[in-house]
Order: sequence, then C-alpha cells, then structure tokens
Amino acid sequence: MNVLGIIASAVAALFITVVLAKGVRRTALRSGIGREPGARPSRAGVVRRLGGATVVVGVGTAAAAGSALGAAGDGGRAVTGLLAGAGIVAALGLVHDVRPLGVPLRVAVQSAAATLAVCLAGLSPVAGVLAVLWIVLVTQAFALLDTSDGALATVGAVTAAGLLACAAVDGRSGLALLPAVLLAGLIGFLLHNWHPARVRPGASASLFTGFVLASSGALIHAAAPPERAAWAALPVLATVALADSALVLTSRRRASRPLLQDGGDHITHRLRRIRVTVPGTAVVLGLWAGVAVATGTLVYAGTLHPALALVPPAGSALAVLALLRIPAYVAPPRAATRRPATGTAVPTASPTPPAPAASEAARTPAGRPTVPPPPTGRPAVGLTADRS
Repeated sequence: MNVLGIIASAVAALFITVVLAKGVRRTALRSGIGREPGARPSRAGVVRRLGGATVVVGVGTAAAAGSALGAAGDGGRAVTGLLAGAGIVAALGLVHDVRPLGVPLRVAVQSAAATLAVCLAGLSPVAGVLAVLWIVLVTQAFALLDTSDGALATVGAVTAAGLLACAAVDGRSGLALLPAVLLAGLIGFLLHNWHPARVRPGASASLFTGFVLASSGALIHAAAPPERAAWAALPVLATVALADSALVLTSRRRASRPLLQDGGDHITHRLRRIRVTVPGTAVVLGLWAGVAVATGTLVYAGTLHPALALVPPAGSALAVLALLRIPAYVAPPRAATRRPATGTAVPTASPTPPAPAASEAARTPAGRPTVPPPPTGRPAVGLTADRS
C-alpha cells in the first residue's frame, strides 16, 4: 500500500479545495453573484454551483494525479472508472443547479455513470447490477443531505473516514485513494461551509460526494476477502443518509404530499424546530454518522460480531419514529375571528345615525323651528312659525 502517495494526494486535495473555495467566495462577493435585488451581500456566500465545483475540482484533480503517479497501485483502472462516473454526475448536478432537471433524467444519467464505474472495475454481471442499484440509491440519499450548513460535508467526511479504514485493513491502495482524497477535500470545504456558510455544495458536490462514497463502498465490498463480513458492515456506513431519505418519504406519504417535491421535512429541519442550532445540527449528524461508521468498521475488521451491525439501523429507525412526531408542515393561517370576552366592550363601527323623530322639528340658525315641506314635494320657501 502506497501510504506516502495517498497522503500526498490527500494534502493536495485539501490545499486545492481550500484555495478554490476562498477564491470563489471572493469573486462571487465582488461581482455581486451572491446578492439579492435590493439587498446587501448574503453572509451565506455564493451560488451553490460554484461552491460545489471547488470540491469536484479539488478532489478530482488530486485523485487523478495520485493515480497517474502510482498511488492507486494495481487499482488504477477502477479509480479511473470511478472518477469518470463521478465527473458525469458532478456535471449533471452543475446543470441541475442552473436549470432543474427531471427525476427520470437524473436517475438515468446516474445509472449510466454507475454502470461505467462498475464495468471498468471488472465486477461480475450479478454483482454489477446490485452495485449499480446501490450506487444510485446512496447517491440520491446523500444529495438530500444538503439542507443545512455543514451537514453534507460533516456526514460525508465521517463516512469517507470509515471507508478509508476498511480499505486500509486489507491494504488496498486503489480502494483507499479516493476515500482519503475525498475526506481531505471535504475537510477543506468544511472550513468555508461551516455556519455561517460562505460557500455551499449544491447538487454538484452532493451528487459527487454520494457517488464516490457509494462506488468506493461497492468496490471494497466486491474485493473483500471471504472472512470479512462486508455484506453487513459496509451498508451501515450510509445509515444517516438512508435514514434521512426514509424520514422524508414516510413523512410525505403520511401527509399525502408529493414524494419528489422539496420541503422542510428533513432531519436538519426538524432539529431546528426543536431549537437545535445550525452548528449543533451538523454536530448531531456527525455523531450519528460516527457511531454507525465506527460500528461498521469494527464489524468489517472482525472485532465485533456481524449481528451488531444491526444496532445502528435499529437505533436510526427509532430516531426516525421520534422525528416524525415533530411537525414539519405548517398549516396555512386561518382568518382571525375575535370573540368578545365577558364583561368587556368591543368597539364596533359607528352605525348610521338614526333619522330624527317626527316630534322633533328641525330648527333654523336662530333657533326657531322650521315648517316641514308639504306632502306634494314642493319646497316651502320662507315659511316659518313663531312660537310665543
């Protein structure tokens, strides 16, 4: 295992991502890209597609250079296929950030990219089909995590660390290169994405992150020795992303809302409703992912029994049930109706003044009563009656 080459690639990814993210932030703020009409520059930073491009370029450049210099060892072909597929979904996300695309088109492109990565990795037809389904599922799940500052980068970095540990256990450089580079790139991006975020990942970086993590996990599972419980350990690493997707789909199904329409019903939104801060939300998700990743890694290494891999999914299922009790959809406000309290007077609109009584005669400016007009409707000019 080429440890020095992997470390050098990771350092390069960290440096490139930090520099690009800082440059994108400055350029966007100077040119007004992050401004709203009539508003001051937003502290949240820049357009999503620009922030996501920094992760894609930083990680992709460092991984390609490391593979070319021999850091991937005999897994260079698999790394090339994985990078090619990740680049396709990153471009898809960049287009989606500019002009939203339909779900069928996005799933078709992701499936094609996953097929390319699986074919170049040399998997069998049955394993390849299962790997494509897994890659598309996890990629979509991670794409939904971009709902709060630091959430996606934190969960992605923790998951990449688990994959790196699993690959290091078997001493496979080709399978360890991409998780290591992605881990470093997400840490560098998190420096600018922590609350208040100055750059944001958007669909480009979220799809890229999910694809790299899912593809790396599938390749590690396919290359694992028979004594490894990879079938039980590796799926646990994606527990948080899958739990968020299950929460969203279940909540929208119960509320009879469109399943594919965006809404404020994710884990991050519900934690914010119970007064968890934005940084606290990222920390909670990171700890949640850390427990799942640590369990899966120890099961993969043989330290824990494979049955213990069921603990994180079971705990996540209970957490989803608890989060479902937090209201996510605000009902439209009703028209306010005031009911007067007992013994209090409620001001009402001034009524139309009543007509004067028949016995009450109108008076002239001098104080004398005037004679009403005759019933024929003809005016009585100058007729007055004196009262002695």
